[in-house]
Formats: sequence, structure tokens, C-alpha cells
Amino acid sequence: MDSVGTLSVLNCPSDMKKISDACRKAGRELGFVPTMGALHKGHITLVEESVRRADVTVASVFVNPTQFGPGEDFNRYERDYEGDVEKLARCGVNYLFYPDISDIYPDGFQTTVSVGNLGDCLCGPFRPGHFDGVATVVLKLFNIVRPDFAVFGRKDYQQLKIVQKMVRDFDMDIEIVEMPIVREPDGLAMSSRNAYLSAEQRIKAASVSKALREIGKKFKGGCDDCRILLAEADKVLRMAQINDIDYIEIRDPETLELRHRAVEGDLVALAVRLDGTRLIDNIVL
Repeated sequence: MDSVGTLSVLNCPSDMKKISDACRKAGRELGFVPTMGALHKGHITLVEESVRRADVTVASVFVNPTQFGPGEDFNRYERDYEGDVEKLARCGVNYLFYPDISDIYPDGFQTTVSVGNLGDCLCGPFRPGHFDGVATVVLKLFNIVRPDFAVFGRKDYQQLKIVQKMVRDFDMDIEIVEMPIVREPDGLAMSSRNAYLSAEQRIKAASVSKALREIGKKFKGGCDDCRILLAEADKVLRMAQINDIDYIEIRDPETLELRHRAVEGDLVALAVRLDGTRLIDNIVL
């Protein structure tokens, strides 16, 4: 176990379990923030919420290979260990769990989580196996860290709902704390993948959140026809020369079933690609 200031870095799952057991025996509430690193302000708000709520906060950094498909960006996904450690220490995090791939997926590992219908829509068809990989690693991390609660952001809304469903289905005594999307001044949702964008792409990317806002405005104006609402967003994206659109959809916020008539509380989600960089965003009406 290494230490940086008041932050201790744990690599071994058994060491992490010992810390968790000690917290439980002492009656100390343990909060958990799982990440893939390259931490930005969006991640930091999750961490700060855990530090505010819990007696002890654990953050993990693990770039999970099983949620990346062939040709995706696993190898070039940004890694910034030293920067992440500094940011977490500054926030008052107590422990960083930083395992190796072999610690999470040892030789012979073969049992995985199948997420079912929640993974079949939105990003699911475009990233086959992605959500099974997410659910599997989150379950592994939950079993290692054994938190009282875990904090997730709403930017990855489908992931959030899948984790919530997994926790309910497996009777896991873990509270899932939701946090709102953190945005740049121009509205772009913060993401580690924003670092891939060129200056020109970055200007275009601001239209992603603008498209969602236009749907929100039209809905508030009395339109509930999803076809008309989505056409409004499509127009904004096309005007910004964003033509590679995976989906723009309005869905039930819990079941993720497709809507034809929008109601308050519905999810509006989209995914686009800018020269291969995939951006996702959402709002709730």
C-alpha cells in the first residue's frame, strides 16, 4: 500500500477488502466512486459528494477492457495516474483502489453478467457486449470494495439504470446515488473523450447539447409528438454538420421503452460521432 498525503493507494483486492471490513466493524460509512481515470470536473463532483456523505471514501481507477469492443479506443483511452492521484488527494479521498487487469480478471475468469433488455436499446446495438462488460466489472468492484453507497453520474444514463437494476436484482445492500451532468460553459457534457476533439470538432460538439435544449423548449411549448421533437434536434445537428448520428430517442426514464408521445420526466438521449469520437448526452424533460 502506497500513500500520497492522506490518500492511500491499494492495488490488491484482498487489501481493499481488509479496509472495507475494518470500516464496517468500526461502524464507519463507506462511499465508493468507480471511474476509468483521466478525471475531470464531472468525476470530481461525484467524489466530492461521496466525501461529503461518507466517513470513508474509496475511488477506483480501472480502464475495463471488457467494455471496449473491437476497434474501440481501449489502447488510446487517456490514462493520467499521477494527475488522478493528485486530484483525489486534494478532494479528501481516503483510498484509491488501482488494480491491475489480472487482479480483476485472473486466469480462468469466465463468469459474466448479462444485463437483459436495458442493454438492448440506445448505445447497446452500437456497442455489442459493452453493458455486460460494465455490469460485470461494477459487480466485481462492489464485491471487493463493499461500499454502503456508490455514486454515479447521469451522463451515462443507460449505465446508471443498468447498475441500479443489477443492484435490485441481486439484492445488493448498496445505495446508488445519482448526480447530475456537469457541463462545459458552452453546454458540452464533460467526458474524458472530449480530449480527442480537435478545435474545429469542439465547436461543432456544442451543438449536441443545443439539440437537446431545443427539444426541451419545444416540449415546454406544448408539443408532445416525439417525431416532431426529434426532428427539431436532428435539424440542429445537421446545421452543425454533425451527420454521423447513432440515435436521437425519447424513452421511458426507468424501463427505457421507446415513446411516441412524450411526458414530463421522459429521457431524451442521443449519441453522435465526430470523426470517430463518440459523444453521448441526455436530458430529462
